[in-house]
Amino acid sequence: MSRRDDELDDEIRAHLAMSKQDRIARGESPDAAESAARREFGNAALVKEVTREMWGWNSLERLAQDLRYGLRTMRRSPGFTAVAVLSLALGIGANTAIFSLIDVLMLRSLPVKDPQSLVEVLTRRGKGHFNSFSWQTYSYLRDHGQTVSELTASYRERDRLYTRVEGLEAEKIEGQYVTGNFFSTLGIRPAMGRLIEAGDDRMGSPAHVAVLSWSFWKNRLGLDPAILGRKIMVEDVPATVIGVAPPEFFGTQVGWTEDIFVPLAMEPLIHRKSYTSNAGYKWLQLIGRMKPGVSMEQVHAEMNVLFRRTLEIEAADRHEATVPDWSIDVAPAGAGLSRLRDQFSKPLLVLMAIVGLLLLIACANVAGMLLARGAARRREMALRISLGAGRFRLVRQLLTESLLLSAVAAALGVLLAYAGSDSLVRIMATGRFPVELSVRPDARVLLFTAAVALLTGVLFGLVPAVRALPLRDSGRGGETRTRRLFGKSLIVAQVAFSVVLLTAAGMFVRNLASLENRDLGINRDRVLMVALDPSHSGYQDDELSRDFERLLARLEELPGVRSASICWMPPIAGGGSDGTASVEGSNVHPYVYKNWVAPRYFETVGMPLVAGRDFNFQDRVGSPLAVIINQTMARVGFGAANPLGRHVTFDGDDHRYEIIGVVGDAKYLEIREATPATAYRATFQQTRPASQFVIRTAVPPVQIVPAVRREVRDLLKTVLIGKVTTLAEHIDASIVQERLIAMLSSLFGALGSLLAAIGLYGLLAYTVARRTNEIGIRMAIGAQRIDVVRMVLREALLMVMAGLAIGIPFSMGAERLAAGAVPDLRAGDALTVAFGVAAMLAVGLLAAYVPARRAAHVDPMEALRYE
Repeated sequence: MSRRDDELDDEIRAHLAMSKQDRIARGESPDAAESAARREFGNAALVKEVTREMWGWNSLERLAQDLRYGLRTMRRSPGFTAVAVLSLALGIGANTAIFSLIDVLMLRSLPVKDPQSLVEVLTRRGKGHFNSFSWQTYSYLRDHGQTVSELTASYRERDRLYTRVEGLEAEKIEGQYVTGNFFSTLGIRPAMGRLIEAGDDRMGSPAHVAVLSWSFWKNRLGLDPAILGRKIMVEDVPATVIGVAPPEFFGTQVGWTEDIFVPLAMEPLIHRKSYTSNAGYKWLQLIGRMKPGVSMEQVHAEMNVLFRRTLEIEAADRHEATVPDWSIDVAPAGAGLSRLRDQFSKPLLVLMAIVGLLLLIACANVAGMLLARGAARRREMALRISLGAGRFRLVRQLLTESLLLSAVAAALGVLLAYAGSDSLVRIMATGRFPVELSVRPDARVLLFTAAVALLTGVLFGLVPAVRALPLRDSGRGGETRTRRLFGKSLIVAQVAFSVVLLTAAGMFVRNLASLENRDLGINRDRVLMVALDPSHSGYQDDELSRDFERLLARLEELPGVRSASICWMPPIAGGGSDGTASVEGSNVHPYVYKNWVAPRYFETVGMPLVAGRDFNFQDRVGSPLAVIINQTMARVGFGAANPLGRHVTFDGDDHRYEIIGVVGDAKYLEIREATPATAYRATFQQTRPASQFVIRTAVPPVQIVPAVRREVRDLLKTVLIGKVTTLAEHIDASIVQERLIAMLSSLFGALGSLLAAIGLYGLLAYTVARRTNEIGIRMAIGAQRIDVVRMVLREALLMVMAGLAIGIPFSMGAERLAAGAVPDLRAGDALTVAFGVAAMLAVGLLAAYVPARRAAHVDPMEALRYE
């Protein structure tokens, strides 16, 4: 390359020398001949540039030159570079972090054969969709369906399975029950051994089998190949390990990693019930594989016809005249089944829109900074043009600098996304169910980040690059009105976007506060919850009831404890027992939720006893069956009549229960639900008592946890202690998605406002610097400092007000869009819009204060001397 440049220089010099000699021969003086030859030849640097363009391969060299020059420019302006890179990194990193979660939950396919042909079968019941079917429904759909080649069922154990491997300590692990065609339908091959087949999933089979996940085999068994053929006890049922699943297969539930897979036929042995005899017991999740050439609409139509038939059969089996008005929906299952997807998909899409606005604010901010720096570089650009550089060449150089800033910001943004994604997963894990998500950026995420970086670099760099070129070579650069308006329009856009972000943050925060302050009918403060697991303790039922009663007495004697009790299902657990009840002497059959509690439960959780009495320890097995109902059930079942002393029966239970009390209404499943009719039964009247202990304290609950653990170990040595938490934490876990979106929208709203403030400050500081002479003249002829401050603040307020005028309508529209995506979110709240407006006014005045103060302290003599 250097040789060709030398040859080009020699060629130009030879051409000039020949032209000079020709002119000397015609009688011109040597000096005049040389000047004329150079004028005729033109700009030598431009000729070299054009010639290099014709070489073609020189583009890589020019790119390297542009990059080196861009790096030198960044190094010469470290403050500018730091602010620009950090601003863009925040926007790009936020987009990458949110997209990483969207990718994991919504876009990433299961590691199975042809995932695009997999479909999930759902029931539509009212407003909800559920992948939950009875064994009879699954069997009928599997045997009669013609649009799917295979239909498989699985059931994920809500509680961990108590498992013992030969030679290892017993532990509880995650498990999934699957039908014999589960692995073959998904097209999964084993990493070792074989997988569960149809012959393994037969009721009454004398030999039970199990398949281990790769992660369990690796982390717990050290990749021991001798595990094949060994016995493993699953809830005291022996099974033989026949294989290991491939390392990439985690199960069908996104966010949950299974440790063991066992045939569905083992589930009745483990839980001591038969799924084939209970038509109303629904928990099987169905996945099918469409036949080639079959559309989703055909599967949907056929499944609805078959499902309607199963509902009629089940209603006839239960001797019911009414068939439930349920229907079937079919959804793609290539990305797996996910409660997390249902819970977080819409909030994540809303957050994606929010971080998109944040990135636009960052782009506008950096574009304003580049515009200001471009004005200062116009002399440099004019000099380079005079030396022969083309305008396109300069635009390319400036655009390369912008893309370089964007690339550095993208690299930093990926690092921020790593930490941010992990933090988001930890927040999601505070919900009701454990979450295991790998959000490390993969090729798709990195490609997304690269695309965002490229678009960002062009978006904030192109217009400032073009406007940095001088229209003419002027002494002072002559800032035009168009350039000033463009810079101000960037600030107006930042303010408008920031108002939208702040309004959204205010709306989500108000929604979260509304849920947290909603009346639940209980007092959740200072209540400790301790879950015990006596299933493998060796206790007989009567022994367990007696020792649980003794444990309650011990707990109530602990310092700082006010009362203690037991329940089967704590409030706001998201699940429970429900069914119909029959009221004695009436044709009313209210739909009720049921719970089993010990004495003093209502006092412990803060539910008032409205009428009658509480349970006592004489309400035990063999005594008259008692029940306490809430006010809603009393109103629905008895109207204005007194329910005390009346009797009710529950479906699936032929016993009569006497109503001994009425308690206040309290939420059961969810915070958002209307209070359902609820019946509380005495847990010590059950064969085996409930094991969720609730303890009200006079001190912070965490202080008594060691004492509670000590009492449990002393009295119930073989009973396992499960989850220990507070009732407040337990309830907060039900609104983790609202907390996530409120926290992140507030953070992004604050960042957007900060970036807008930086942009406004930078523009005003630049304006004050350029108007120093004008300000000095104004003060020299009598202007006061307050007048100068007012002038600068007026300019800032005009830009802020213009941004507010544009942002307010967009904020209202964004509220309506968000309300359509997030349940129970209230739109049209003027208070949230007013909050965004007030916040931006405060931010604008704060950003304008320093430049205004600086302008007010300009020394007129110094300003005139500067001129």
